Amino acid sequence: MTEKDINIEDEETLNEAPVEETDKEAETSENPENQENSEDSENSEEQDPLEKAQAEIAELKNQLLYKVAEFENYRKRTLKERAELILNGGEKFITSILPVLDDMERAIENGAKTDDPEVLREGMTLIHQKFMKTLESQGVSKIDTENADFDTDLHEAVAMVPGMGDDKKGKVIDCLQQGYKLNDKVIRHAKVAVGQ
Repeated sequence: MTEKDINIEDEETLNEAPVEETDKEAETSENPENQENSEDSENSEEQDPLEKAQAEIAELKNQLLYKVAEFENYRKRTLKERAELILNGGEKFITSILPVLDDMERAIENGAKTDDPEVLREGMTLIHQKFMKTLESQGVSKIDTENADFDTDLHEAVAMVPGMGDDKKGKVIDCLQQGYKLNDKVIRHAKVAVGQ
């Protein structure tokens, strides 16, 4: 080999070496970028769920605050409605019995003008009938006690009457105070005497 051949070969090896180094440099220079890119993508992937979770938490907090405020408004409204019912709940009933009160006042005025007890008795009977119809229109009804079996849900035994016979045993003998129901709910038990 001549010097030219050696030089050419050396140049080729020299040319090849830097090419390899440049390839390696390119790879290493690419690798840190790739590593940074992969780290950035991992960080962004880690941050995305975190940011997403924080956004969800903020949204849920807003929803919770809205629901709490809505419930508080509902509670205040129902308390106000309940107070109004307590204060004015009897208004319908009172307005329905006012005509009966008017009739009583007229009966008292007319009673002063007459001495006939029959007229007073008839007037009181009419007022009583009107009053009972008014109560029935409001859902009030009498508890039946005539020849009824004694029932602790409806009756209150105030006396036991012995010696009435087997057919009167456990039956209502006499009603001492009338009982009433309001829409099937007992508001006053009938006080009765029961056969033994």
